Parts: sequence; structure tokens; C-alpha cells
Amino acid sequence: MATGTGPTAGEYIVHHLQHLQNKTPQGVADFSVFNLDSLFYSIVLGVLGCWLLWLAARKATSGVPGRFQAAVEILVEMVDSQAKGIVHNANSRKLVAPLALVVFVWIFLMNAMDLLPVDLLPAIWHSAGPALGMKDYMRVVPTADLSVTMGLSVGVLIVCIFYNIKIKGAGGWIHELFTAPFGAHPLLWPFNFLMQIIEFVAKTVSHGMRLFGNMYAGELIFMLIALMGGAWSLSATGIGLAIGHIIAGTAWAIFHILIITLQAFVFMMLTLVYIGQAHDAH
Repeated sequence: MATGTGPTAGEYIVHHLQHLQNKTPQGVADFSVFNLDSLFYSIVLGVLGCWLLWLAARKATSGVPGRFQAAVEILVEMVDSQAKGIVHNANSRKLVAPLALVVFVWIFLMNAMDLLPVDLLPAIWHSAGPALGMKDYMRVVPTADLSVTMGLSVGVLIVCIFYNIKIKGAGGWIHELFTAPFGAHPLLWPFNFLMQIIEFVAKTVSHGMRLFGNMYAGELIFMLIALMGGAWSLSATGIGLAIGHIIAGTAWAIFHILIITLQAFVFMMLTLVYIGQAHDAH
């Protein structure tokens, strides 16, 4: 995408991978830096998802359902059946099943932002950002931000710890931390505790990294396809690139619908599995 005045392909991708932040990071572990774009889109989409579910519940009728109600009912039944098969405590499912439903809808909506044209929302912001005294960086896919996906996975970890303590009691859970999986002999306590901590950390990291990796890769592919369209010109090569941009973009967008749905489903299922494991005694 190199032109006389335009950015090169590398500059284009690097620019689109920059977040709108409250300040320039001062160090690797500067936790006072926030990705404002990820926060904005994730909150807005979370509110939108809850509103859609509330709207479906408010307009639900006992008669023949409309298409929107039928779609939501199918989704609710799917999540509820998965929750029943994994979390066997009926009282826990009163919270866990709605939680899993919200997780699926929220992540699906955040993933679906990848289907918007790469430069649509960033271009709108680029025209307004500098005028507002802010940098013109803008990323619109929250799940392509590692801080968002790891935040979600840490949230699941907190729920798992809550149910570990609620179901087994604080003493029972602490006892399990030191006596499973190798046994209750005092010499094995350090190894048991180490294995338990490794398990919690590994599940949390893999939970967030899996979603991030897939969505980040999908975002990069959309950028590469966009570069094909940006390189068109009134020549045989340029026209070929433009046609390839349309064909590749359409094909990848159709395939990506499966990816965004599958990733939301996988994250939801792992959430149920981890919470279900918190109910099981070793």
C-alpha cells in the first residue's frame, strides 16, 4: 500500500494496532495506562447485549413467538442444557446459567466488531480525535486486546474461587489445595499446593489467550485484505488487487462468522467447565 504520500503497508498495520490510551506508557508494567477504545466498546456492547436479552424477556409471549423471541429462546435453551450437563448443583445454576448466557452474547458482540470494515470507525475517529485533543488511534475489536480477554478470564477465576469456598467451605477448599492431587501426606503438601496454583494459573491464562489469539489473527487478516483494496489502480495489477480484495474480504467475512460464534461458545463452555470443576471434590 505504498504511495507517494500514503503510508507503507507496515505503517498502516502498525497504526491500526495502536490503542487509544489515556497516556503514553512509561514502562512495561505501567498499570495506570488504560486502552480507552477497548473499554468503550466492551462496555457499550455489554450494555447492548443485556438490553437485547431484557427486551426479549419483556416481549416474551406464551403464544407463537416471533423470530427474535424464537432465536433468544433457542439460545437460552442451548445454554441451559449445557449448564445442566456440567454444573449439577441446581442452586448454582440459577446464577451460573444466566452468567454463561451473558458471557456468550457479550463475547459474540465484541467478536462481531471484526466484521465491520477495517477503516470505518477508525476513519470517523481520525477526523474527530485530533480536534478533541486526542490521538487518532482507534481499535474497535475488544477481544483482540489481551487486557480485555485476560480480564474476562480473571473474572471467571474469581467466580471459580467463590464457588470453591461456597460449596466446600473455606477450610475444605484450603484442605483440598494441600491434599490434592497426590495425597494427604504432609510431605506432599508443597507439591499439591504448587500443582493447584499451576492449574489455576494455566486455566486462566489459556482461557484468555485462546480468545485473544484467534481474534487478533482474524483482525490482522482483515487488515491485509484491506491493503489489497488500498493498492488498487487503473492497471491490470491494480484492478486484479481490487477484485481480489472483494473476493477475499467476502470469503473471509463469511468464514469469520463461524469463528466469532465458535470462540464465544468455547469461552462460555470453558467458563461452565471451570465453575463445574469448582463444585467437584478431589
